[in-house]
Amino acid sequence: MVLVKGIMMIPWLLLVSLFCKSTQDGNGQESGVLHCGAQNLKLTNSSQMILLTWEDTPSCSTVQDVLIYELEVLIADKKEHYDEVAVTPDQIGSTHSWNWKSYLALECASHSVRLRSRYKNHTSQWNQETLPGLETSKAEVYPKGKHFQVGSTATFCCVLPAGDVFDKMSLPEYSSADMNTTRISNQTYALTVHLNQASKYSCTDVKCELNPDVVYGACAYIGYPPNVTDLQCETRDLQSVDCHWTDKDSSLPFKSVTEYHLLESPTICAKWPETTCSQEVRVDARERNWTLTASNPLGEVKLSDTADLTKRVHMFPPEGVTALSVNARNVSLEWKWTVQQYYNLSLICQVNINNHGENTISEYFGVGLKFAVLNDLIPNWTYNVAIRCRTAQHFWKWSSWSTNVNFHTKGDVPDALDVWMQVMDNQIITIWKMPLANQSHGHIEDYEVTWTKTTERERQNRTKVAPNNFSLALSLDTTVGHIVTVTARNINGSSAPSTITIPSSNPDGTRVNTSLIIGSSGSFNLSWSASPTASCGYIVDWCSTLGNCTVEWLKVSPNQTNASIFSKNFKDGLRYTLSVYACTQGAPVLLQRREGYVGEKKIQDGLFKSVKGQQQDWDYEVSWEPISRREQTAFIQGYVLYCLDNNNNKVINFSTDNPEANSLTARNLKNGSYIFTVKARTAVGECGATSITATLNLLTDNLIGTVFISLAAVFGLLSLITIVCYRHWTCIKDTVYPPIPKPVLTSTGEHGCRNFQVDQCHYSEADIMDVPELYCRAGTPINGFVSQENMPFVFSQTPKGYYNQPLKKFTPPPLTLPSTAIPSQPGLPSSPFRREFPNASYNLIMQPGNQQSNFCPELQEGMSLERSSDGYQPHGHPETFTTNQTEEDPDTPMSCVSTYILLPQSSSR
Repeated sequence: MVLVKGIMMIPWLLLVSLFCKSTQDGNGQESGVLHCGAQNLKLTNSSQMILLTWEDTPSCSTVQDVLIYELEVLIADKKEHYDEVAVTPDQIGSTHSWNWKSYLALECASHSVRLRSRYKNHTSQWNQETLPGLETSKAEVYPKGKHFQVGSTATFCCVLPAGDVFDKMSLPEYSSADMNTTRISNQTYALTVHLNQASKYSCTDVKCELNPDVVYGACAYIGYPPNVTDLQCETRDLQSVDCHWTDKDSSLPFKSVTEYHLLESPTICAKWPETTCSQEVRVDARERNWTLTASNPLGEVKLSDTADLTKRVHMFPPEGVTALSVNARNVSLEWKWTVQQYYNLSLICQVNINNHGENTISEYFGVGLKFAVLNDLIPNWTYNVAIRCRTAQHFWKWSSWSTNVNFHTKGDVPDALDVWMQVMDNQIITIWKMPLANQSHGHIEDYEVTWTKTTERERQNRTKVAPNNFSLALSLDTTVGHIVTVTARNINGSSAPSTITIPSSNPDGTRVNTSLIIGSSGSFNLSWSASPTASCGYIVDWCSTLGNCTVEWLKVSPNQTNASIFSKNFKDGLRYTLSVYACTQGAPVLLQRREGYVGEKKIQDGLFKSVKGQQQDWDYEVSWEPISRREQTAFIQGYVLYCLDNNNNKVINFSTDNPEANSLTARNLKNGSYIFTVKARTAVGECGATSITATLNLLTDNLIGTVFISLAAVFGLLSLITIVCYRHWTCIKDTVYPPIPKPVLTSTGEHGCRNFQVDQCHYSEADIMDVPELYCRAGTPINGFVSQENMPFVFSQTPKGYYNQPLKKFTPPPLTLPSTAIPSQPGLPSSPFRREFPNASYNLIMQPGNQQSNFCPELQEGMSLERSSDGYQPHGHPETFTTNQTEEDPDTPMSCVSTYILLPQSSSR
C-alpha cells in the first residue's frame, strides 16, 4: 500500500520539477532584456537644432522584436517635447541618432534630452544629456543675426543677469497684436512674433528693455528665398551663352544676397540685383538645356531653358556710323561690325530718321549689311539717325540702337506755297502761308504775284512782295474772274507756281444758309457731304464773325469729308465763321457755312441796352434793343424776366425760347414796387443781367388821370375853336348863313320898267344863283292898282301878320320878269340856266329868257296851287291874279306872259 503510494508520487514530483525548471529559465531571459538600453549618449547642437546619438547595450542583442526608445525634451527643466524612435532587430548594435529643432535659441535656456528603452511592457531607466544655456554678465537677446523668411513665426529671448529687472520686448516695425511675450524662467523672457514684412533697412531690430530705461537688442534679417522666373538664354557673339531672368522679392538686405550659378558651375556667375549672366560655350546648331541655380540663406531655386542658340542671335549694335555724300534730298550712311561672324549673316537693318522730333523708320536688307542710302530728305535740314539690326532668318531680337549721328542736307528751291483768298469789301486779298523752315529750303528773298483776267490770260500783271509779307490786296473788277499766281524765291531759285482762281461776284448766285456749330476741347469738329466737283479736295477756312481778322484755312484730301479745326488763335467767347469750299479745276465752290464758339463764356452783366418798361393794366412789359453779336459770348437760347416784389420779396419769372425776342411781359401783377431783371439763357447758364425798378398804380388812379387829361384836352380844343370863330366870325356867318337876295321891281319910266340890280355878295360857287328882276311895262292899270306917282312897285316879302290873308281880285297887267345873274367870282363857272329862288313867303317861278311865253302857266280863278318847292302849301284856296299879255321886249332875257304872286291866306280861315 505504502509502495503503491510512493510509486504514484513520483510522476507528480517530476512534473513539479519540470515546471520549476521552465519558470527559472523564463525569468532568466526576461531579466536579460530588461537590462537592454542606451549607452554612449552624445548631445550636440547646430544653431537651434539638437542632435542626440547613442548605442545599444550588449544585452539588447537578445531582442527578437522592435525595440522602442522614448525621448523627452526639457527646456529649463520643463517638459517641452516627447518623441519615440523604433529600432528593429537588424538595427540593434548600430549607432542611433535623433534630432529636433527648438523654437528657442539654445542660448536662451538649458535644453535636456532624456532617453530610455521600452520592450513590450518593460522599460529601462532614463538616461539624460543637457545643453546648458548661457550665463551672461549683461542682458542679451538671442538669436543674433539670424535670417527669417517672411510669413514665418520666430521666437526671441532676452537673458538677464541676476539683479536686472525686465520691462518689455518689442520689434519697432510691428504692432503689439503680432507679438506675444512669455516668461521662460526667472531670468529669461521670450517674444514670439509673426513676421509678415521684410526688413526695410539692413535688418530688423529686436529690443529688450529693462528698468530703468536700459535697452538691449539683436538684429534679425527678414526676407524671402530666391524667386527666380522667366529664364531665357541666347548668344550675342556666337561664342558664348547669355542668360537673363527675373528675380522677385529675393533680396536679403545687405547681409546676405542671392547668388547665381550657370550650368551648375561652382563659379558664381552673378549676384543680386544682377539678372544677367554670361559664360563661354560652344555654340552649335542643336538644342540643349541651360540651367540657372539661385540660392540664399533661406533657400535655393533651379531654372532651366531649352534652346538652339543659333536661332537666338541677339546682335550687338552697329559701330562707327557715318554720313557720306550728303546732298539736298539724299545721303549715304556707312557702319561696321565688331563681331566678324555678322558679316556672314543675312541681316535686316532699320534706320530711324529723326526730323525735329518726328521719327521715320526705313528698312534695308543684305548679307553682312554695312551701308544704306536715305532718300526723300528735306533740303537745308538737320537730321538725326540711328541704326539697329537683326538676323533675317530665325528672328529673335533687334539689337539696341547705335549711337546717333547728325548731318545737314544742302539747300534747294522753296516748295510750292499754300495760297488762299479773302474777299473784303471791294478788295480781293490773296494770302499765303509763311513757308516753314522745312519748306523754304533757305532764306526767302521775296515773293512774286501775277494776276490776270480769266478772259484775258495773255495780259498779266506782276508785282514783288517783301519776304516778311504774306498777302497782297488787289482792287480788281469783281464782276470778272481772275487767276492769281504766287511764287517764292530763295538763293537757289523760285518755287513752283501756286495758282488760285478768284470767282466773279454773282449777286443772283445761290446763297448758302449759315448753320450753328458748337466747339469742344478748344476745336471744331466739322463734317460735310461729299461733292462730285471736289476734284482736288476741300478747303476749310475760318475767321472771326465780327470781321477784322486774317483768315486761316486747312486743305483736306478728296476722300475725306470731315476735319478737326484747331488754331492757336482760337479764343473762348468769340464767334467764328467756318466755310467749306470744294477745290475744283477752276474757282473754289462754297458748300457750307457754319458759325459757332470754340468755347462759350458767360455774358457779362449789363447786356441789355435801353431797357424800358410799360404798364398795361395789370401787366408790365419790359423791352430792350436788339443785342449785337459783338456783345454775345455765347449762343442766346432765350430770355428770362425775373420780377422781385419789394413788398414781400417774392420772385416770379417769365421766359421765352425765342432768341430774337426783344421784350417780355410780366402778367397779373399787383400794386407795388418791383425790380425787373432780364437775363439771357445760354448753354453756360443765365447771364447778362440788367435790372430796372418800376411801381404799379391802381387802375382808378389811371382812370382819374385819364379823365383829367381828356377834360383838359377838350377844354383846350373848345377854347381854340372859340378864339378862331371869334376872330373869323364875319366870314363864318357869311359862309354858313348867307344874306337872302331880294327881288326888286323897277320901272324904266312912265311906260316901262328898268332894271334894278340886287346887291351882290361874293359867295361860294354853290351859293351863286340867278336873281330874278321884275319889269313892268306902261299900260292899263292893273285892276285899278297903280303905284303912286307912277313909280314902280316892288314885291317885297309878306309883312308880318299878312300871311294867308285874302286879296282883292284883280287882273294885273302883263309882267316881264327878266333875270340877272349874280356875277361869279373869278375862276368859278357860271350857270347858263336860271333857277328858282326860294322865299319863305312866296315862290317865283322863272324861265330862261330864251324860252317861249307859254312855258309860264296862267293861274285861273278857282285853280289850286300845288305844293311849292320848299314844301309849303297854303291852307285855303288862294286868290290869283293875271297880268295882260303884252308884247315882249326883245332885250329882256326872260319874259313871263302870265305870272302870279301867291299870297298866303289868313290863318283864321
